[in-house]
Amino acid sequence: MPDQLRADCVGAFGNDIVQTPNIDSLASRGTVFKEAYSQHSACTQSRVSMFTGLYPHVTGHRTLNHLLHPHEPNVFRSLKESGYHVAFAGARGDMMAPGVTEDSVSRFGFTRPPEPAALARFGPTVYPPEHRYYNVFYDGLYSEDLFDFDEATVQTAIDWLTDGLPEPWCLFIALMYPHPPFAVSEPWFSMHDRSAVPSPTPPRATGEPRYMQAIRDRYELDRMDESDWRELIATYYGMISRVDDQFGQVMSAVNAAGLDDRTVTFFLTDHGEYLGDFGLIEKWMSGLDDCLLHNPLIVHDPAARASETSTFVELIDLAPTLLDYAGVDSQHLQFGRSLRPVVLDPTRDHRDAAFSEGGVNSNEVHLLDSVEGGPYQHKLALQNEDTTLLGRAISVRTQDWVYIERLYEPAELYDRHNDPDGTTNVAHVPENADACRELKDRIFAWLLETSDVSSSTVDERLDPALVASFVEDLNSN
Repeated sequence: MPDQLRADCVGAFGNDIVQTPNIDSLASRGTVFKEAYSQHSACTQSRVSMFTGLYPHVTGHRTLNHLLHPHEPNVFRSLKESGYHVAFAGARGDMMAPGVTEDSVSRFGFTRPPEPAALARFGPTVYPPEHRYYNVFYDGLYSEDLFDFDEATVQTAIDWLTDGLPEPWCLFIALMYPHPPFAVSEPWFSMHDRSAVPSPTPPRATGEPRYMQAIRDRYELDRMDESDWRELIATYYGMISRVDDQFGQVMSAVNAAGLDDRTVTFFLTDHGEYLGDFGLIEKWMSGLDDCLLHNPLIVHDPAARASETSTFVELIDLAPTLLDYAGVDSQHLQFGRSLRPVVLDPTRDHRDAAFSEGGVNSNEVHLLDSVEGGPYQHKLALQNEDTTLLGRAISVRTQDWVYIERLYEPAELYDRHNDPDGTTNVAHVPENADACRELKDRIFAWLLETSDVSSSTVDERLDPALVASFVEDLNSN
């Protein structure tokens, strides 16, 4: 599970520039889900959603700082409690609250920790704040390939596979890259021709949400010309190729252990990246564009034939799929649907739409991070100065349309057939009124159906001890 990987930046999903031979090899043997979408465009919210099978709004997991708590179910704990040895290579801090990792997995951490100098790379960028590259999180060429978080995580997974994990096992490998800062060492840095990478999608002429122009203005992104964006994109591609190489190392370890013919492998991400599209960089918590939500989901089941499917998939479907393959019943009500039937029969329909969401209410500024220095200072400042820029939003994707309903701004509608990049908001066009009304109704029905989950615990209507005490008091009087 790389972090912040765009689906259209993987060879198996149609990119003929980026070099991803190992991911593409998995795709050639597995099931490629061409229409898989994350439920949120930020790390924590997306991860919590996919590993619980619950939409972010159901239990309020709508910010980066609201993590899974001990009383909340998650698929790793369900597997562990059902006899699986759950191994979490490394240790990500953006999903589980303190104590939950220990309760949910059998082992975690590193066989060899990353170098502190590598971890420091997630601090301030190498460029000064006044440089145009500072605001786009670009560091460029790393002169040395340090043993960083991803290397340590991958090596830990390889060590565990080589030593032998107790069966049955589930191994989770969550990487940091290609999350910013955009930088990588050789040979990855020079692997992709700057003139060959695609140009970003230009800003929308009209009808875009207000946060887009606010970001461009605050970050001074008009200082980036096309060659700058191509430099950044090619570096991002190099980061992805490094991830691909690491994935290949893990799969080689699976094969060397003799486990390839009875191991189900999932490749996916949490969310995507603007990467210059619409003149933007990174992501935004109420951003619902394809480049942020389209997920490069691949599932390889040795018992199934290679295929690809265009049925809609939501990443909340991951949790029930894992449980289905493990033969474990879900211990809590959730809204995901197992993908195993589709893997075994790719002609099956799974969903006819995909929903995603993001943002906060205007009175929830207390949920946001405070403004500090560093490259994220502009983002945090915008969110705190005008929380409506981060207003709650919901999208629904169908075969024909992408419709986005925003709490504090006009709706958006994009024609997936004639405008696949989502460059023109056509919600205001009179002949699209029926489509907007129908899709808005679908969002309302979805919210009505998924507004909450009720506990499976049956409580006594009356506490027997209280009743006995009450009767005793009556008798004594």
